[in-house]
Amino acid sequence: MRLFAAVLPPTGAIEELDRAVERARDIPGADDLRWTGPAGWHFTLAFLGEVEERLLPELTERLERAAHRTEPFPLRVHGGGHFGGRALWAGAAGGIDELRLLAERAGAAARRAGVSMEEHHRYHPHLTLARGAEDTDLSPYAETLDGFEGMSWEVAELVLVRSRLPVDGVPGERPRYETVLRCPLGRGRRDNPGAGPASPGG
Repeated sequence: MRLFAAVLPPTGAIEELDRAVERARDIPGADDLRWTGPAGWHFTLAFLGEVEERLLPELTERLERAAHRTEPFPLRVHGGGHFGGRALWAGAAGGIDELRLLAERAGAAARRAGVSMEEHHRYHPHLTLARGAEDTDLSPYAETLDGFEGMSWEVAELVLVRSRLPVDGVPGERPRYETVLRCPLGRGRRDNPGAGPASPGG
């Protein structure tokens, strides 16, 4: 199964970002981009790719341990940018050091569980909004997010998500996401999964 570890923004943060992104969707040429849906917006911590089911028990245990070692921290959606013509994204602000640490721990947990991970790169927190071709100029779309400051929330869990790729040839088809595991952050929460606010699935 195709898996990734992520932080899911709460409903309020998603709704206000969705309103901000409306301006980008109104720019001429926006229909040529492949827009991601708000229901799937997330900050990826570690992309695991195809994971054999036999690895899930140890992967689960190690991700829970990584979350257990990381205390909850504040985060908000902040501004935007693009990776060339490939991806338009919204950024993050707040507990960026803590977010990077959680990403490192999630990646290390997956590798130690036997998951073949891609080559490690410096973590750049972003939430993908749309994808384009290599020669697409995404700068006008990114500029609509200049100065955007979303609500602050407490990141209280690491979420393991399964992604199902869209069906080829079906117009408007998007990836589908299914929450596989929720790992509460912090030492006081591991034995009490109900503690703290739960983030919605995405």
